Amino acid sequence: MSLDALLVHVQDEIARTAHPRAPWLVPRTGPDGRPAHDVIVVGAGQSGLAIAFGLMRAQVTNILVLDRAPRGLEGPWLTYARMRTLRSPKDFTGPDLGLPALTYQSWHEARYGQASWQALDLILREDWAAYLAFVRTATGVPVENGVTVTGIAPADNLLAVTDSDGTVRYARKVVLATGQEGAGRWAMPEALADLPPGRVARTDDAIDFAGLEGKRVAVIGAGASAFDNAATALEAGAAAVTLLCRRAEAQVVQPYRWLTFAGFLRHLGDLDDAWRWRFMSAVMGLREGFPQATWDRCARHPHFHFLPGAPIRAARMDGSAVVLDTPQGMVTADLVIAATGIAVDYAARPELLAFAHNIATWGDRYAPPPQERDDRLAAYPYLGDDYAFTEREPGLTPWIRDIHLFGIASTVSHGPSGSSINAMTTAVPRLVSGLTRGLFTADLDRLWAEFRAYDVPQAVLR
Repeated sequence: MSLDALLVHVQDEIARTAHPRAPWLVPRTGPDGRPAHDVIVVGAGQSGLAIAFGLMRAQVTNILVLDRAPRGLEGPWLTYARMRTLRSPKDFTGPDLGLPALTYQSWHEARYGQASWQALDLILREDWAAYLAFVRTATGVPVENGVTVTGIAPADNLLAVTDSDGTVRYARKVVLATGQEGAGRWAMPEALADLPPGRVARTDDAIDFAGLEGKRVAVIGAGASAFDNAATALEAGAAAVTLLCRRAEAQVVQPYRWLTFAGFLRHLGDLDDAWRWRFMSAVMGLREGFPQATWDRCARHPHFHFLPGAPIRAARMDGSAVVLDTPQGMVTADLVIAATGIAVDYAARPELLAFAHNIATWGDRYAPPPQERDDRLAAYPYLGDDYAFTEREPGLTPWIRDIHLFGIASTVSHGPSGSSINAMTTAVPRLVSGLTRGLFTADLDRLWAEFRAYDVPQAVLR
């Protein structure tokens, strides 16, 4: 089957499984006199596409997806993702939402053949990006690219979504599917704050790896992304790459493999606060382990150095070089790459500024036992069962119940739902159910009136 034939097959499957088909929402009018959207999804990566597709399957079709990137460059896959392949097993499903023809396997077999699928180990990230482009086309999700959302505020019982050009769009609900930094910013160790811009970079930066040939590179962090950046520098011809791990030993156990079963993925979000905190503080305390291939990609280079037990205590310039002070000694580099994850910082997100002060956090809602205390996780948002923000001070910003966060910052509340392919099959339907529940309950008066007026006979008595 060709890709063109697969496209037809997908659309046929969508049509065959469209029950219930009845439309049930009536567009509201915005303050500008135009119809408002029922849902605006910010972010057209894998999660944003899946959420929008799920809404369309529920006959919530008056939606719009916005993304700041040009078409084809949504998400990290063709920009700052520097792994060769996805780390998820090839048979994990997600954006397909249960349609066999829309799975990655169907796309891969249509493009490369069944033998290629059988021989495949892990999915190339470029192929995953191409597959997501196919999903967008096949599902017909409405996306506007090149739109950066800069504000969300209340407006006549709706939400006003403002972009960087000053254009305002109105919606009943907003979903933030904004990826890694959706509730904050990329973290930079304090010790590196005073280094010149040309001597320090973050993993999400557009790093000129070709310019690192013959240079010394230090990578701070020991997660999979740190190793990806180290390997990319080595493959570009760096003279030496030192990876500094603050822990005494590298984390090689991957807790996300253990928790990928239906019970955990479906129901972690149903547990009480104590159990949710216990599980997720343990999981996130371990961090994600890296696979063998990620280590081997670095270790095969003789100029790769792994330095455990080496948190950065201070950094200074010595001529044109950076000198890092660690408990394991001094490390000299021409470029330092910080692979230190995400910091929750609501004020760093322009779209959250109107209510950043009143976002309830886990620290506001739950006091764990002393042995489970974690100030980093306490800053994560305390989300409702529909992924909606909740208020720190009730009644101050009641409209944030219609803003739903689906990203890495939803992890403490719902597990690895908005941040991992492994959870999409359960997390996206849960979010979509929460969105449709909110739209339905808000329309109860209208729906009751429509029901009472319904008088279409099903039979004629002859």
